[in-house]
Amino acid sequence: MKKIVFTVFFTVAGLLVTHAQADQSLPQIGVKGGFNFSTITGDDFDDGQDPRTSFNVGLLAELPLSDRFSIQPEVLYSAQGFDIKQYDNSDDLEYQLDYIQVPILAKFYLVKGLSIEAGPQFGFKVNEEIDSNPDSDGGDFDISEDSSSVKDFDTSIAGGVSYKFDNGFFLSGRYAYGLSSIFDDDSIFQNIDVKNAVWQVGVGFMF
Repeated sequence: MKKIVFTVFFTVAGLLVTHAQADQSLPQIGVKGGFNFSTITGDDFDDGQDPRTSFNVGLLAELPLSDRFSIQPEVLYSAQGFDIKQYDNSDDLEYQLDYIQVPILAKFYLVKGLSIEAGPQFGFKVNEEIDSNPDSDGGDFDISEDSSSVKDFDTSIAGGVSYKFDNGFFLSGRYAYGLSSIFDDDSIFQNIDVKNAVWQVGVGFMF
């Protein structure tokens, strides 16, 4: 699964870069990165976790359909998960769920530079581990695919706002909420409703 996801990621990246270099009048491509504040949410678990603070980074393209409306596909590495609060004065544990996220957003410009965006997001899990010492090296415990109860694929709905400057730099803020439980249907957690939830803030540049 990981090899397939990374192959798709670099193939799309190469095609976008080649396409943009051929003709600057074609739709723009860009790079972006920023911070994630991720957690899980649902009705079937106690509030025993805090947001995980991590990062996202990736590529995007803007495909204008009119002066005010565009389609914006992206390919992002998004480090998600949550912190498990400890009650014995020890450090919190960090449950890391990292994805290749592929949002496909409809983007509408309210005024010049300022836009709102919303659309589906498709996530491919590429890493799952527990970190008992998230503030330094060490303490990582990998969870194999055979022992994992978390699905390899996740679907979310994403929405946000961004502002693009004339020089190509832009600022963005976004919230993504899972549409289904992250747990496998044949796992011991099959009847537990737990979804990914992520706030993202960041910067980027359109070429």
